[in-house]
Amino acid sequence: MTDPVTAPMTPPEPSPFDDIRNLLKAMPGPDAEAKAAVAARDATLTKPAGSLGRLESLVTWLAAWQGKAPPSFDRPLVCVFAGSHGVTRRGVSAFPDAVNRQMLDNFAAGGGAINQICAAYGLGFKVFDLALDMPTGDIADGPALDERATVATMAFGMEAVAAGTDCLGIGEMGIGNTTVAAALYAALFGGEAAQWVGRGTGVDRDGLSRKVAAVEAALAHHAGHLDDPLQVLARLGGREIAAMAGAILAARLQRIPVVIDGYVATAAAAVLHAADPSALDHCLAGHVSAEGVHAEVLERLGLVPLLALGMRLGEASGAGMAMGLLKGALACHTGMATFAQAGVSEKGAG
Repeated sequence: MTDPVTAPMTPPEPSPFDDIRNLLKAMPGPDAEAKAAVAARDATLTKPAGSLGRLESLVTWLAAWQGKAPPSFDRPLVCVFAGSHGVTRRGVSAFPDAVNRQMLDNFAAGGGAINQICAAYGLGFKVFDLALDMPTGDIADGPALDERATVATMAFGMEAVAAGTDCLGIGEMGIGNTTVAAALYAALFGGEAAQWVGRGTGVDRDGLSRKVAAVEAALAHHAGHLDDPLQVLARLGGREIAAMAGAILAARLQRIPVVIDGYVATAAAAVLHAADPSALDHCLAGHVSAEGVHAEVLERLGLVPLLALGMRLGEASGAGMAMGLLKGALACHTGMATFAQAGVSEKGAG
């Protein structure tokens, strides 16, 4: 009879999430030489040191994660990921699910706010339709996705950078996804469901109560399975959120800086941060949303938003606006004359 003490241990069954965990372990860090080169040039430009404030550090950030000095902004890309959610059957949104498809048609026709922002700042634009006509499971009584589907959707999101870009902005479209984002935040950060739930598309008092009830039911149903951030994503997330997480991770692996949009897009980032606190070092918060407790979430993630305009539209609108500022910051760094070129005396000269 085999001694149970000396019997060989049965290896654990492989998980679809193992591939994601391995990619997290392979993330590169910032390029110190590129940062130093940007700082050295900045010191020679015709301005007092630090006088452009955060615009200066934005260029350093671009260089550090692109791994080159000067950094580039030649192929910026904004991606909107669209998904639908089974939890909408609980009356958590002021708009019907049909709006999902209608808004994608609007984007295709060039009629969205994000279309105008991308045109104004010379940003590429792409929409990812994530099985829009197949809602995820209702998180209040079952998982949104299984593990395999979650990983496959993350892999699909990774394709956002496949064609090449030097800066990626991410956002989303999905009726019901502020409810899903609230559930993710509650699972990752703790606290009462009501703390994380906002009005989203403008639900009334009863709609807000239904949102809170849906998040409470989801947390109760999945209790005991929420200690792993990737399980949290699968059980409480959605296809657009999984795809955004995949895009963020793929961008890191390819040294592409990322600008994150608002309340829902940040939920994808929060999952990665919970899995590895360094996973967002190549990311910038484009803006702080007026939705829910987005400001508190950003503080927890260590992200300082670039803009605070009271926006809560989604569809990467805040990310796109922030990318316009990045473009301007880099133009200052690369186009300004040095003291020597302009014949301007430096501080302390003469």
